[in-house]
Amino acid sequence: MPLPVVVGIDGSASSLRAVDWAADEAHVRGAPLRLLHTSLWDRYEPDPSDNPDLALARKAVAELVDTASERAGTRRPGVEVRAEVVPQATVPALLEAACGASVLVVGDRGRGGFAGLLLGSTGLQTAARAACPVVVVRGGDDAVDRRHGRVVLGVGDPGSSRAAAEFALDLAETWGARLEAVHAWHSTDPFLLYGPAMNAMADAGYVQARRMLEAATADAAAAHPGVLLRLEPRNAGSHKALLEAAADADLLVVGARRRHSGVGLQLGPVNHAVLHHAPCPVAVVPEARTPPPPQD
Repeated sequence: MPLPVVVGIDGSASSLRAVDWAADEAHVRGAPLRLLHTSLWDRYEPDPSDNPDLALARKAVAELVDTASERAGTRRPGVEVRAEVVPQATVPALLEAACGASVLVVGDRGRGGFAGLLLGSTGLQTAARAACPVVVVRGGDDAVDRRHGRVVLGVGDPGSSRAAAEFALDLAETWGARLEAVHAWHSTDPFLLYGPAMNAMADAGYVQARRMLEAATADAAAAHPGVLLRLEPRNAGSHKALLEAAADADLLVVGARRRHSGVGLQLGPVNHAVLHHAPCPVAVVPEARTPPPPQD
């Protein structure tokens, strides 16, 4: 049995779009779908008999879960759907569920998010810390319909992009989509931006960028020979190149080389840019961990 697709639900419009995306993904993977809602009421108030507020809260949660389950079942009748209400805080519960998931899906803003917020904290924290790929479902209602037949892969250095390349190529093959791998290169030296020197620099930058793309995708491409793969070096800043490429894509895939800081694991600036501004769903794929050397 394939690992389940896990989706966090909170009743918001964003999380319902995430349910749609997750149901479609479970369908193409032949995997079960797990709907996860978190509630701390049951942790601190286990007995509703003397607490009418808790009784009302439980009724609201049951309706929320039923709505999401019915939506998933209607969209993909053949998918096995299981819903759970977990007495935990949201991010820890999702991170725990991610350890046994093929992919974790969340909306871009939760029910309690500010209207002008570009991305909710749940999306950022799970993308930064989850053990499996995280898909943040950005865009409008039509962003989940996969109507373009095109996936974009953002490539940084090959070491942090190989896991993302494998995920993107595997997904493109499953979807029957083409894949465009993008690596951005850009010079900021004003003294070289004219004449023959500019042309030579452009040629060298293009060649180096293409080599980066080839190195990052070679192994995964060999394992998925049926996928139409296009390597696209772009002379632009990384953020701009990826956001432009994602304009007519069904999914933007980026790798995540997580950095440790005083407040925990952090994503890099490119990850933040696409998670906040991409016009389509974004998949953040953690880099493969190198196993420790055997002990003598």
